[in-house]
Order: sequence, then structure tokens, then C-alpha cells
Amino acid sequence: MTYRTTLDLIFKAHTFLPNYKCGKQKTLLAIIGGLGSDTSFLMMDIIGLYKIPQLIYGSFAPDEDQTMGAPPFYRMVPNENLQYMGIIWLLQHFRWTWVGLFVIDDNSGEQFLRILEPLFSRHGICSAFIKRIPQDARMEEFINNFNDASLIDVSFQERKVGTMITYGESLILFWLRTYICSQDSGNKEKLLFGKVWIMTMQMDFILTGAARGWGFQMFQGAISFTIHTKEVPGFREFLQIIKPNWTQGDGFLKDFWEQAFDCFFPDPGVPIMDDDSCTGEERLESLPAGLFEMHMSGHSYSIYIAVYALAHALHTMYSSRSKHRPILIGNNIELQNLKPWQLHPLLLGISFNNSAGEAVSFNDKREMRGGFDIMNLVILPNNSFQKVKVGRIDPSAHEGKRFTVDEDRIVWPRGFSEVLPLSVCNEQCHPGYQKKMKEGEKFCCYDCVQCLDGKISNQTDMDDCFKCPEDQYANKDKNGCIPKVKTFLSYEEPLGLTLTSAAVSFSLTTALVLGMFIKHRDTPIVKANNRDLSYTLLISLLLCFLSSLLFLGHPEKVICLLQQAAFGIIFSVAVSCVLAKTTIVYLAFMATKPGSRMKKWVGRKVSYSIVIGCSLVQIGICTVWLAAFPPFPDLDMHSVNEEVIVQCNEGSVTMFYCVLGYMGLLAMISFIVAFLARKLPDTFNEAKFITFSMLAFCSVWLSFIPTYLSTRGKDMVTVEIFSILASTAGLLGCIFCPKCYIIVLRPELNSREKLIRRKH
Repeated sequence: MTYRTTLDLIFKAHTFLPNYKCGKQKTLLAIIGGLGSDTSFLMMDIIGLYKIPQLIYGSFAPDEDQTMGAPPFYRMVPNENLQYMGIIWLLQHFRWTWVGLFVIDDNSGEQFLRILEPLFSRHGICSAFIKRIPQDARMEEFINNFNDASLIDVSFQERKVGTMITYGESLILFWLRTYICSQDSGNKEKLLFGKVWIMTMQMDFILTGAARGWGFQMFQGAISFTIHTKEVPGFREFLQIIKPNWTQGDGFLKDFWEQAFDCFFPDPGVPIMDDDSCTGEERLESLPAGLFEMHMSGHSYSIYIAVYALAHALHTMYSSRSKHRPILIGNNIELQNLKPWQLHPLLLGISFNNSAGEAVSFNDKREMRGGFDIMNLVILPNNSFQKVKVGRIDPSAHEGKRFTVDEDRIVWPRGFSEVLPLSVCNEQCHPGYQKKMKEGEKFCCYDCVQCLDGKISNQTDMDDCFKCPEDQYANKDKNGCIPKVKTFLSYEEPLGLTLTSAAVSFSLTTALVLGMFIKHRDTPIVKANNRDLSYTLLISLLLCFLSSLLFLGHPEKVICLLQQAAFGIIFSVAVSCVLAKTTIVYLAFMATKPGSRMKKWVGRKVSYSIVIGCSLVQIGICTVWLAAFPPFPDLDMHSVNEEVIVQCNEGSVTMFYCVLGYMGLLAMISFIVAFLARKLPDTFNEAKFITFSMLAFCSVWLSFIPTYLSTRGKDMVTVEIFSILASTAGLLGCIFCPKCYIIVLRPELNSREKLIRRKH
């Protein structure tokens, strides 16, 4: 039928002779149509041979004509890729990720699916089902076969599908309305009420003929894409005065009038038998919108622009070429020597403003520039409806403004007056949870699992949880980050105050012992084992106690440089003094043996050399450490979950353990020498007490290392301060307490007579 009608347009005269022009016949310059892609391509098969411009006002998939080279037709609608992206933007705006598809079962429907489904996948949307609607040519087939369930298997078990997308021509709506409402018990119909229907721009709501009394309440709140239109001045006034007898020989208007007003025009000469006859005075504005709209539809607007595009092309041709100037005969223009193919370059370069004030031009793909309107369908109780513009797709707008929608103007299906419709496979994963894919199902269907420790998700439906910034930590619900508190061992807190008090108390005690030794410097017990070494040892022990205070308070650059170096050097001096004491005891005993040559080694020079030499080695280690790898203030973000530890970074852990190792080596040597000399006969032999002091010293620092490595933050500082205080207190107590006991409580033992008597 399409081929025959197209040939009629080109060659029809009194008789139908294809490819022949018989007698006087007007030249066909252009064709406007058709609506569907199948019709347009069939027409192109014939008019393409004659290079007749074809201006189509329908739409079809943008890739349908690529295999056929450059088509000779012009699209009066924007590129349909824009409509595909509009569907994606609409679904993303309302977070609809689980949608059903009803598609006409033809080539254009398959092309629609080929383009849309990859877009779904790229933008996180899934099709819950795809139902192909059979392509029927006539409404009568719908009505006669609506009980034939074999036409399509519509599954409504997916109750979570809140959004349905339909693609095809207007006949699909009749199929859906006919088939769904024919189901028994009305259960399936109820499932479809409350769904949001998304219509493509090919579809119009019409209620004519046998479907006149039908209602479309199930499509309440539908959202449709339409070609962008603008009110044409005078169009409504024209519709108000139109009459069915305006045209002669065209039965379309008469047939439409009879269907729209449910009347008939009686044959001439036949008497009128009832009141159902048409008078011709009926007014179109009295019809409900379902039967006739007083506003220009998108397709009509495209036809209107197509007519004016051809008129402007002809005007340009006649204005530029004198040989094509028209011959005016009466009120008609006689076209002479004009070939259809000559309109092509003029149409490609056409540019004008129509009477609605909008610019009209084609792009390089012969597509009309422009966008789409997003309309909301409001069904009225009398089965009429209104189309309300709620959004726009404008390709000429800036990025981010190409898609706009006004939610407040949308009328949703029943039950969604206050809450937006949902169309998801499952409930969204709330903040604090992440998506976990279900095996064997589409990616839109997933479980929600709580974030692992240390990670959060602060948005719905996040694929993965993420870690907080270094200076923050995850809250209890794992949906937000809380700033970490900077911590260090301060003087004000109870633990810091306790350690400070202990360090000061021990320091005062050491100073008291030093003062006591200075006061009794001439007594035998003070002179024994080198009085100067005792003074040096007491001063170093005093400094050891005070050095622990460097580890308290906020770490600064100078403090970090002094902490470990001062600790290592002072302790090395103290242990060197102990080593010198034990060595002098051992050498003194060896020198008393007959014929011994050790007498020259017994004296102050040896003890001073031991102290200075051993201390210089530690000073050298610390100097290299401070020069090459100096400690510095640092923030430890990771050791404690809820805290930022303000600490001194050693700079080099190796150098730190070298200092500890050397100090431990001195302590072990002192312990061994003292242990060997513990029973040597002497009046005030300190070797026994030094043995106990070194045993306590080594025990403290051997337990320090694993404890230090297993703690973080303030606990680590506390362990080091405690080790300093405990080991220093061990030296002070074990070495000097017995002497203080004699000086204070047993002064009679601290005399020359007792010393001589004990020697005898």
C-alpha cells in the first residue's frame, strides 16, 4: 500500500501508469512523511530514485539509515540519541534502576533495544523484563484478539518494577489497555496501577473509533517525551472556526468529524431518520483532550515547520534565479522548469525564524536542530487528560543544564502524592553499608553488607566503602568520619603528673644523697672505692631522673633532638662509673697479691679513663645519629584508631637500638666484673651491691624492648619513662642505700678504728 500510494503521488493522472506522465500533470517537488520508520524507508525506495526531497516528521533510531548511505530525506525532529539520553537522565534523576520495557516487535523496536540496553549498563540501570508487543495493523485485531493470551507473556510478578518504558506508535497503548484490563480478577490490573509509564515521542494518546469510551486511568502520571513545540499564533483560532465542508474531495476531515463527534453525515437526498447526524456546526474545542487537543502536538509542529521550510526553499530559488521565476495565473503560481533535486542544496542551508519565533535549520546530518519537551499526563475523571510541561532537554544549553525537570509540577500515579515512586530491585544500601552482588542476578540486584572496620560509606548504594582521611576515623555507624584527637603525654593529666612527681622525687633524693656524701666526704665509707666516682655517679643519676622529663609534654624539634641523645649519653656515663668502680675493686685485690704488677693500674687515672673512654664511644654514636638521622616531631595517624599521636620520630631505629645496645653492653660487662668481685675481702666492698644493681638494671631494659615495641602513643612514652626511672632508681638504691644506712643510722661503723679492726 505504501508503494502504491507513493507511485500515485508521482504519476497519478486520470489513469494509473507508473513511470509515465500522461497529459498535463503537476510536478511533485517534495513529500512530507511518514510517521513511522518502516513507512519512511518504503517511500524512500521509490522517491529516492527521483531525488525527491522527503521531510519526515516521525522519528526512528539514529543508526537505522547508516547502512544505506546518505538518505535523501530530512528529519524534522532532533536526533533521537538525545531522546535516549533523556530517558537515562530521567531515570537517574529519580533513581529508577529497575525498569520494565514494552517494545513494538519490529525493526525499530529491536534497534531501540540495541541502543538503550548498553546505555542502561553504562549508567547503572537494569531492565527487569523486556516484552515485545506484536505489530498489528488494525485496531479491530486488538479488540477481536484481546483474550488471546498467547500474543504475549506479560509477567507481573516483578512487583518492584515501578517504571515501565514503552516504545512504538500510539497503537501500543491500545494493546496494553486492552490486554491488561481483560485479565480476570483484576489482580494484574491492580499491579499496573501506581506504575510510572515513560512514553517515547512517537506515541500520542488518542481515543477514537471503537476505543472512544475507554479510560486510560492506568496511565495516570505518565511521563512522555515530545518534540519541542511553541504555541503558533492563530492556530487555536483556526481550530475554533474549522468546518468539515472546507475541503472537497478529501474524505479525511469528514471521517474524523464523524468519529470525533460520534455522528454521521447522511447521504445527499436520504431523509434523516434519527438525531445522530452531524450538522457540521460542532465545535472542536468542545471535545475532550483524549479525542482532540486544541494545542499543536509535536508531530503537527514538525509538519508545520516542514511546510515552511519548503516554502522558504522555493522562495530562495525564485529569488536567486530569474529563469525559475514563477508565472502568476490567477491566484495560483505555475511552476516551470523546476526539478525536485534542485531543492536539496537549498534545504540543507535553510535558516529562518518561524511565526512562533523559533529558529529553524538543519545540521550536517539533515536533522532539525532543537530538543524535546518532557510532558506529564494528568487523567481527568471524565477520561479526558491534560499534558503539563514539566521539563526540557535542550542540547544547546551548557553542560549540566541540558536536562531539567520540575518535580513539583509532576502529578504522580495514585498513592504517590507525597512520596516519589520507587523502581529498584531491592532497597537501597544506607550509609554505612556497601553493595554486594548476588550471584547469577543482574548488577542492580544486590545485598547490603556493613562496611569493614576502619571504612565508611556516606552515600546510598555505594559500591565500596572507603577509608577516612588520615586525620579522621570512622564513627560507630560507619557512615561518617570523626576528627582524631591529637594526643601526647602531658604534665597535666594524671599519668603525666604521677611520672613527673616520681622523677622530681627521685631527683631530690639523689641530690640529698649527693649532699650527704659531700658533707661526709672525709669519712672512710665515702672515700672507699673512689670518692670522685661516687660524686660523678650521683650527678649522672640525678640527670638520668631529670632526663625523663624530656619525654613529657608536646614534642618540639629541640626536645626531640635532646630526648634520646641525652638519655643515652647520661646513662652511659652512669654505667661507665659503675664499671669503673667494679674494675677498681678487682684491680685493688689483684694488686695486694705478692709480686703483683697490677699496682700501677690502681689509681684515679684508670677510673677516669674508663668513664671518659666509655662515654666518648656513646657520644660518638649519638653525634652520628643526630648528624645523619636526627629525630623530629611527627604525627602518627595509624597506630591508634581514634587518635593522632604527637611523638618524636627516632629518625633511625637502627641508631636508637645501637645506643641501647651499647648501653646494654656496658651494663653486662659491669655485671660480670661485679659478680666476679662480689666476695673479695674488703671493708666496704661495693661489688656485691653493684651486682644487684646491674641485675635490676639489665632486667628493666630487657623487658623494656618487647614492651616498647608492643605499645603505641602515650603508652610507649610511659614505658620508656618508667624504664628510665626504674633502672636509675635501681642503681641509686642498690649502690647508695647501704652507705646511707651506715652514714645516717650506724655512724659508729663509719670510723678509722672500725675500719682497722675489721681489716685485722
